[in-house]
Amino acid sequence: LIRHELDGYRGPVLFTEHHESHAASAFFPSPFDEAAILTVDGVGEWATTTIGVGEGNRIRILQEIHFPHSLGLLYSAFTYYTGFKVNSGEYKVMGLAPYGEPKYVDLIYDRLIKVYDDGSFHLNQDYFNYCTGLTMTNERFHALFGGPPRVPETLLTQKEMDLAASIQLVTEEIMLKLARRAYELTGKPNLCLAGGVALNCVANGRILREGPFRRLWIQPAAGDAGGAVGAALAIWHQMLGHPRQPDPSDSMHGALLGPEYSHDEIVRYLDSIGADYEILSDEELVDRVAQLMVDQKVIGWYRGRMEFGPRALGSRSIIADPRNPQMQAQVNLKIKFREGFRPFAPCVLREHVSEYFELDADSPYMLLVADVRPEKRLPLPPEFHTLWGIDKLNVPRSVVPAITHIDFSARIQTVDRERHGLFRQVMERFYELTGCPVILNTSFNVRGEPIVCSPADAYRCFMYTHLDALALGNCLLLKERQRALAGREEHLAQFALD
Repeated sequence: LIRHELDGYRGPVLFTEHHESHAASAFFPSPFDEAAILTVDGVGEWATTTIGVGEGNRIRILQEIHFPHSLGLLYSAFTYYTGFKVNSGEYKVMGLAPYGEPKYVDLIYDRLIKVYDDGSFHLNQDYFNYCTGLTMTNERFHALFGGPPRVPETLLTQKEMDLAASIQLVTEEIMLKLARRAYELTGKPNLCLAGGVALNCVANGRILREGPFRRLWIQPAAGDAGGAVGAALAIWHQMLGHPRQPDPSDSMHGALLGPEYSHDEIVRYLDSIGADYEILSDEELVDRVAQLMVDQKVIGWYRGRMEFGPRALGSRSIIADPRNPQMQAQVNLKIKFREGFRPFAPCVLREHVSEYFELDADSPYMLLVADVRPEKRLPLPPEFHTLWGIDKLNVPRSVVPAITHIDFSARIQTVDRERHGLFRQVMERFYELTGCPVILNTSFNVRGEPIVCSPADAYRCFMYTHLDALALGNCLLLKERQRALAGREEHLAQFALD
């Protein structure tokens, strides 16, 4: 069947194991000549967690945890129970966690998971249904936490917030134990991470701050998509023996591995639909987009090759001024059409990251969370701590409130000249105009829709939302100059809510 699909290919068909692919995707593109490797996800074949080591052009798996004992599936069980979609809503649980209190941590450790000092764990299958049924949890789980799962799209309550806080804390503690075990086994000063749980950037931040490792590198496509990169690299280095020369930054080069559309292709498309646009030089585009952000406009930024992985990193991004206290709610509700509690990420000029955040490391793939520095925070009113959950969003918490979560944390992307091109120049110009080296960045799409890929995708998203402007390559479009575009409801109906 594989040979048939490969249309007459007669060469060898090679396989790598699922977690071997994750490990290869983590280590081989990393900037390290040697490192410990930690991979954690739901399940692949039978492994759910592995600890390994990478040296030169070789990786070795040293320890494994097997299905049904899975940290990823435990987190997904709480994703399901709190009313979000498994395998896509886990990041919502992470974003919801700071609104709650970790009231259920002891209950989780007592009844659901036994964790050992070396980070290994054992899940009590009496409370789960993923082995034998079609749901993640069963009636025992529901009774343990006081009722059935939340119905998706219904009102969030304090209970869901407390559950999210609890499973998030448990996950962080287990990931820290696993990281310390990886250090004990390997003695390496650096750690590489992959697997879906490696997208939990709050846990990653704690490993960097509290773990024994000097540096971390996390595969930007840490989920199963990154397995394609890992499988190719495992064959190239591990099986065929090709040498490896680590790049001092990394070999993913900003993860800009997707499609790119030329200026002529963009212009032909815009002309074919009768769009109103200006063609600007790079310098003119930088000035105009930065000024639009200063004027409190929200811009769709589309340029170059698309990012590989779940994060928009400055090629298919929605950008705005983070200093506006209303910007988070505005972008969530009027542009992304998603839940108002969802936080946004800051992009920050690399050389200024430690001025605004408690971090002094590269984070080009938006995979580390750190706190806003105390001197950039605003004093909270006395009534703040009496507010219910999401009501806290209405209280500005820092000088960049649109990207500051309610616990003063932020999911940080550092922006440098080597990876980020004209996107970096826009930020530099915004900094010159405002004195602020930070902007708001979120993926260029609406809730449930894939990140835009083609110029047509970008134009539709621009027209079907309340975006104010679209920088499409070197073409700048302003919303008030466009003719209305029909078919919004039909277009959005194609995509299931995430």
